[in-house]
Amino acid sequence: MTLAATALNTADWRREVFALYAEVRDAAAAGSPALAHAHWRTGRDRLFAGHPASPLSPAARQAFAGLNIAPYDPAFRFEADIDDDGAGQLMEVPTGTDGVVPFERLGTVSLDGGASGGVGRLALWRLKSYGGGLFLPLRDGSSGVDGGSYGGGRYVLDTIKGAHHGERGGRLIVDLNFAYNPSCAYDEEWACPLPGPDNRLDVALPVGELYTAY
Repeated sequence: MTLAATALNTADWRREVFALYAEVRDAAAAGSPALAHAHWRTGRDRLFAGHPASPLSPAARQAFAGLNIAPYDPAFRFEADIDDDGAGQLMEVPTGTDGVVPFERLGTVSLDGGASGGVGRLALWRLKSYGGGLFLPLRDGSSGVDGGSYGGGRYVLDTIKGAHHGERGGRLIVDLNFAYNPSCAYDEEWACPLPGPDNRLDVALPVGELYTAY
């Protein structure tokens, strides 16, 4: 495949992901987060199975039967304030393909209260380079555990690539049911900044995308 074809396929993947999250936000705003989650699962399965920019190899796509995603649990959907704890902190993440990727910390989101009782606090970042974008990765107690999530961690928000749950009343919507494995979990050719110490939770999250090797 030529460089131009690869770039065009990646651009189309991004358009598809942006459109998928727009549909997810609309469904959730209409009062159906669980239906929004089901639509997200179907959309991700479709992209992984058939899109030319899928991180799965052609052989893996032939055997692909769907991503391993836990059932929706409304207890893990939060509307979070962003406090200024840690705001301005800089983080430079070396990657194998994109060089050093700079991030600036916007503050901290507390995922407390609600039916789950809360899970803890996570640093919220913005990409400090072209395009900007909110970035909320996490690593939890299930990371790297058999039957759990990807050992390197997962992403909840990555708005420069379309992964965004929206806001309500000035608060950031953080729905951990939509935590997903970065593409590097399936293909090392992708560059994936991974969670640092301020984005790690002790609790094992029973929701989101779990890890299966393909």
